[in-house]
Amino acid sequence: MTLDQWLRHSQLPRLEARMLLQHAGGYSRVQLVTQGADPLPEAVAAQLDILQARRLKGEPMAYILGGREFYGRWFEVGPDVLIPRPETEHLVEAVIGHLPANGQVWDLGTGSGAVAVTVALERKDAAVRASDISGGALAIARKNAETLGARVEFALGSWFETDKTSSEDKHRFDVIVSNPPYIEAGDEHLSQGDLRFEPQTALTDFADGLSCIRELAQRAPEFLKEGGWLLLEHGYNQGTAVRQILTANGFAEVSTQQDLAGLDRLTLGMFRHVE
Repeated sequence: MTLDQWLRHSQLPRLEARMLLQHAGGYSRVQLVTQGADPLPEAVAAQLDILQARRLKGEPMAYILGGREFYGRWFEVGPDVLIPRPETEHLVEAVIGHLPANGQVWDLGTGSGAVAVTVALERKDAAVRASDISGGALAIARKNAETLGARVEFALGSWFETDKTSSEDKHRFDVIVSNPPYIEAGDEHLSQGDLRFEPQTALTDFADGLSCIRELAQRAPEFLKEGGWLLLEHGYNQGTAVRQILTANGFAEVSTQQDLAGLDRLTLGMFRHVE
C-alpha cells in the first residue's frame, strides 16, 4: 500500500487522515504530495491502524497528536488538561492589554499553561504565576514553559490556596486571570465530541456553572493591587450573570467582550480598594 492509497482508503476525513500520516511517519505536507506513490512502511501502517481506531472512537485529535497550536505555538496536551481553544486567545489578548509595564499576573487553573506561557512569552517584562489543583496538569504546563522558554512560577493548589501563597501576595497582582470550569452540571455538551474525553473537573463545577466564578470574584480583591483587573472566560450565555457577580463584589468598569463569532466570551472588572 502506498501513502496515497492509505489516504484514499482511510475511514477518517481527509484532513485528519493526512495529519495522522504526517504524525506517524514524520512526513511533511510536501512529502505527502511528492512521495505519495511510495510504499507505506509496515511499522507506520501498524501505528496508523492504532491511531485511526482511537480517532474513530471519538478521541480528540489533539490527544492523539499530543498537542495543539495556540497563539502560533505548539502546546503539549494530554488527558489531564483541556485542549486549548482559539477562543481563549481573546483572554490572552485581554491580559496583555490590561497589564502595565513590569506587571504581575496570576493565571488560576492554568491547565496546559497556554495562557500563562503565552503571556510570559509575549510580555517578557511581566512576572507570571500559574497554578492548578491538578499535579498532572502542572507537569504538562511546566514542560510547555520549559520547551517554549517561558519564565513562569508554578504553584499547586485550589484557586488562591496554593503551596506558594503567602502574606506577601496580598494586593500584589496587576491582573488575575482564569478560564475556570463554567459548564453547568448535566449540560448535554459534556457528553458530546471532545468534551467526553477531557477532564470533567476542568469543564464543569458540577453545579450551576457559576460557583467557581463566584469564588474567584470574592477572593481576587485580596490579591489585586489598587486598580488591578480580574479577567474571566465563561460560557456564551453567562455574560449577564458574570457581570452581576463582579459588580456585587466591588468591581468597577465591568464589561463583557465577544469572540470572533460575536458570542460573549470573557468578562473583566477593575477593583478599587475602599478604606
